[in-house]
Amino acid sequence: MKIRYRALIPGENTRIIFIAAFIGLMAGVLNICFRTTVEFVDEVLLQEGRHLLNIHEGGWYLLLLPLIPMTGMVLLIPLSLLFPGEVNGYGFTKFLRKVNLEGGYIRARTIVLKILSTALTIGSGNSAGVEGPIAQIGGALGSQVGQFFRVSGNRMKVYIAAGCAGGIAGMFNAPIAGVFFASEIVLLGTFEVNSFAALVVASSMSTVLTRAYYGAYPAFLIPEYTLVNPYVEIPLYALLAVIIGILAVFHIRIFYYVRDKYQQWNLHPLLKPITGALLIGIIGIFFPQVMGDRYDFIEDVLHGEGIALLLFALVFCKIFATAITLGSGGAGGVFAPALFIGAMIGGTFGHLANRVLPTMTADPGTYATVGIGAFLAASTHAPMTAIFLLFEMTGNYLIIVPVMLTAIIGTMVARTFNKDSIDTVDFSREGIDIHEGRETAVMKSLRVGVAMTEDVDYISERANLNQLFEIFRMAKRSFYFPVVDDSGRLTGIVSLQDIKNLIHSDYRDRVGQLVGTICNRNVIFLTHEDTLYTAMKLFDIKGIEEIPVVDDPQSKWVVGMLKRRNVIAAYNREVINRGISEKAESISFTHG
Repeated sequence: MKIRYRALIPGENTRIIFIAAFIGLMAGVLNICFRTTVEFVDEVLLQEGRHLLNIHEGGWYLLLLPLIPMTGMVLLIPLSLLFPGEVNGYGFTKFLRKVNLEGGYIRARTIVLKILSTALTIGSGNSAGVEGPIAQIGGALGSQVGQFFRVSGNRMKVYIAAGCAGGIAGMFNAPIAGVFFASEIVLLGTFEVNSFAALVVASSMSTVLTRAYYGAYPAFLIPEYTLVNPYVEIPLYALLAVIIGILAVFHIRIFYYVRDKYQQWNLHPLLKPITGALLIGIIGIFFPQVMGDRYDFIEDVLHGEGIALLLFALVFCKIFATAITLGSGGAGGVFAPALFIGAMIGGTFGHLANRVLPTMTADPGTYATVGIGAFLAASTHAPMTAIFLLFEMTGNYLIIVPVMLTAIIGTMVARTFNKDSIDTVDFSREGIDIHEGRETAVMKSLRVGVAMTEDVDYISERANLNQLFEIFRMAKRSFYFPVVDDSGRLTGIVSLQDIKNLIHSDYRDRVGQLVGTICNRNVIFLTHEDTLYTAMKLFDIKGIEEIPVVDDPQSKWVVGMLKRRNVIAAYNREVINRGISEKAESISFTHG
């Protein structure tokens, strides 16, 4: 009866929900502050700058346009000097690393830095989005709450994800998309009941607050959708999805190609964003639609405006403009550019479809709307987020069927040609599968050499069984022995299991038998450069406890033995060391 009574008392789960509600409300407040700052900088730099420089008059005044985005990057220099490594570039990958691999301790100043740096970048006309930064702002808020309550591990990740959900939900007026963004992208697809409930609460509270401030309006108002001819349009949507998947791969590769080139460029890091802004300004002279996030132009395209050739050109202009802005060191995210690119692809496709099959296809704006969700899904590998985001941004339920089809197909095509999303390329370059979690990442970071035993007892394949029995009798550390030939090369392994049936056999049956006749020659081995993750997979697959370690696969000179228990001990030591480092870092954050 005592246990039942205690079960009725509000417990830890209830506490998490209340904290998530607080995080959601604060995320809504920060959302309003962030959007207000971006709008203010846009009005002062981009709008007033155009008027001050008489750019609206055209002619040679257009040549002055690059000065506006360059001004934004010049104003970014003081922040870059004061907080090196925390301001410039696409920071969402680093954010995912902190959340999933480094304990989730994020400095409070990240909130202010992301607001100011992103506002200066986007407000001055550079090509980036506010969505990645608002997720990091909300995540930093969640981390600060977690540090206040002295939590760690999965609980810290839940609070950070709740902040991200609140940030995205408030930015797009899309509570469901906020939940799936946090679950699918930030938490890498983990749908535990406790964490999911916290995300729902945080997302809802943020949406309530921002709707009270801005009103309950969808981000994009689109015409009524109708499926004109399903036998014609469904295959067309599938074709659009394939095209979008391929272009998403192109977008990802160009993004990192440009960033790599900027990193290799022997120029002072503070000057690189200014050169990027110069290029954005030059592109903007001919295609002003690529400057900023340009939600207004996206909505025009969703209403069927624009010509196919212009929209097609803007696809590639926006891809390169985004890569240049973030690759050179500007601050911002990639969601808004993805929405823009998707709308341009879909709009181009819709105009062509209308021209070829005018009576059997919907308005070009419909294809542009579908293109938004499909391209976002393909570039982020997060179809659920894209589907619900588009549904909530447009408020049109009927559009969800073609969006679901194109988002899934587009994501599959993108994954076929590029297994990484735009957020996970750096992890793969380091040999880390971020989706496998922190434990696997730790195992992959450790080499066999740190855990193997170098004091190895091995036996010649020419030894007789009586000698082998004596070795097993004297053994204290191991019951697995490498078998070597006359040159010392590994030829097999013998274990207690191999000789178990021979122990009670007749002595005369053992006369003349050598170790080489009873050992297992189908031997697996490791090198000292293999990871402990690889070793544990072999332990589990083969059901063994020890594996010989050789210097290289060709010579097969035995240099050690790796035992399962030593792998576990090495992993535990590393986790403890990282935990101590994270704790020390969190203390320094608190006092800093």
